[in-house]
Amino acid sequence: QVQLVESGGGLVQAGGSLRLSCVTSGSTFRDNAMAWYRQAPGKQREVVASISRSGATTYVDSVKGRFTISRDNAKETVYLQMNSLKPEDTAVYYCYALGTWGKGTLVTVSS
Repeated sequence: QVQLVESGGGLVQAGGSLRLSCVTSGSTFRDNAMAWYRQAPGKQREVVASISRSGATTYVDSVKGRFTISRDNAKETVYLQMNSLKPEDTAVYYCYALGTWGKGTLVTVSS
Protein backbone atom coordinates (compact mmCIF):
# COMPACT_ATOMS: atom_id res chain seq x y z
CA GLN A 1 0.00 0.00 0.00
CA VAL A 2 2.78 2.43 0.94
CA GLN A 3 6.54 2.45 0.57
CA LEU A 4 8.88 3.93 3.17
CA VAL A 5 12.56 4.65 2.53
CA GLU A 6 14.89 5.66 5.36
CA SER A 7 18.22 7.40 5.02
CA GLY A 8 20.74 9.31 7.12
CA GLY A 9 22.23 6.57 9.24
CA GLY A 10 25.93 6.13 9.71
CA LEU A 11 28.82 5.98 12.14
CA VAL A 12 29.16 8.82 14.61
CA GLN A 13 31.09 9.44 17.81
CA ALA A 14 29.34 9.85 21.13
CA GLY A 15 28.02 13.37 21.52
CA GLY A 16 27.52 13.80 17.81
CA SER A 17 24.35 14.25 15.78
CA LEU A 18 22.55 12.60 12.90
CA ARG A 19 19.36 13.40 11.04
CA LEU A 20 17.30 10.53 9.73
CA SER A 21 14.79 10.94 6.93
CA CYS A 22 11.91 8.76 5.84
CA VAL A 23 10.28 9.42 2.50
CA THR A 24 6.95 7.82 1.76
CA SER A 25 5.34 7.20 -1.59
CA GLY A 26 1.72 7.86 -2.31
CA SER A 27 -0.65 10.57 -1.23
CA THR A 28 -1.63 9.21 2.19
CA PHE A 29 1.20 10.82 4.16
CA ARG A 30 -0.86 13.69 5.52
CA ASP A 31 -3.62 11.38 6.71
CA ASN A 32 -1.55 9.11 8.95
CA ALA A 33 0.61 9.15 12.02
CA MET A 34 4.28 8.22 11.62
CA ALA A 35 6.79 6.68 13.98
CA TRP A 36 10.44 5.83 14.34
CA TYR A 37 11.42 2.51 15.87
CA ARG A 38 14.81 1.07 16.61
CA GLN A 39 16.23 -2.35 17.24
CA ALA A 40 19.55 -2.66 19.00
CA PRO A 41 21.70 -5.79 18.71
CA GLY A 42 20.16 -8.58 20.74
CA LYS A 43 17.19 -6.48 21.82
CA GLN A 44 13.54 -6.18 20.90
CA ARG A 45 12.36 -3.47 18.56
CA GLU A 46 11.02 -0.43 20.41
CA VAL A 47 9.24 2.74 19.44
CA VAL A 48 11.47 5.79 19.74
CA ALA A 49 9.22 8.64 18.67
CA SER A 50 5.90 9.23 16.98
CA ILE A 51 4.13 12.14 15.38
CA SER A 52 0.44 12.46 14.71
CA ARG A 53 -1.23 13.93 11.66
CA SER A 54 -1.64 17.17 13.60
CA GLY A 55 2.00 17.27 14.70
CA ALA A 56 1.68 16.04 18.28
CA THR A 57 4.78 14.10 19.31
CA THR A 58 5.75 11.43 21.81
CA TYR A 59 9.15 10.06 22.81
CA VAL A 60 10.55 7.17 24.72
CA ASP A 61 12.06 8.38 27.99
CA SER A 62 15.61 7.49 27.02
CA VAL A 63 15.67 10.00 24.13
CA LYS A 64 13.65 12.88 25.55
CA GLY A 65 15.54 16.13 25.25
CA ARG A 66 17.93 14.68 22.68
CA PHE A 67 15.77 13.52 19.75
CA THR A 68 13.19 15.48 17.80
CA ILE A 69 10.68 14.01 15.37
CA SER A 70 9.11 16.24 12.74
CA ARG A 71 7.26 15.95 9.48
CA ASP A 72 7.06 17.87 6.24
CA ASN A 73 3.77 17.06 4.59
CA ALA A 74 4.67 18.83 1.37
CA LYS A 75 7.72 16.58 0.97
CA GLU A 76 5.92 13.54 2.41
CA THR A 77 8.88 13.07 4.73
CA VAL A 78 9.31 12.44 8.44
CA TYR A 79 12.59 13.26 10.19
CA LEU A 80 14.34 12.24 13.35
CA GLN A 81 16.96 14.71 14.54
CA MET A 82 19.26 12.94 16.97
CA ASN A 83 21.59 15.00 19.14
CA SER A 84 23.95 14.11 21.96
CA LEU A 85 24.11 10.56 20.72
CA LYS A 86 25.17 7.83 23.10
CA PRO A 87 26.57 4.37 22.40
CA GLU A 88 23.30 2.88 23.66
CA ASP A 89 21.54 4.60 20.75
CA THR A 90 23.27 2.18 18.39
CA ALA A 91 20.55 0.35 16.48
CA VAL A 92 18.84 -0.10 13.18
CA TYR A 93 16.24 2.63 12.94
CA TYR A 94 12.99 1.94 11.12
CA CYS A 95 10.27 4.20 9.82
CA TYR A 96 6.73 2.91 10.36
CA ALA A 97 3.35 3.95 9.07
CA LEU A 98 0.06 2.28 8.24
CA GLY A 99 1.30 -1.20 9.05
CA THR A 100 4.34 -0.83 6.82
CA TRP A 101 8.02 -0.87 7.75
CA GLY A 102 10.93 0.68 5.96
CA LYS A 103 14.04 -1.42 5.44
CA GLY A 104 15.89 0.44 8.17
CA THR A 105 19.02 2.54 8.43
CA LEU A 106 21.90 1.64 10.73
CA VAL A 107 23.09 4.10 13.35
CA THR A 108 26.33 3.24 15.11
CA VAL A 109 27.58 5.42 17.95
CA SER A 110 31.12 4.85 19.12
CA SER A 111 32.40 5.77 22.57
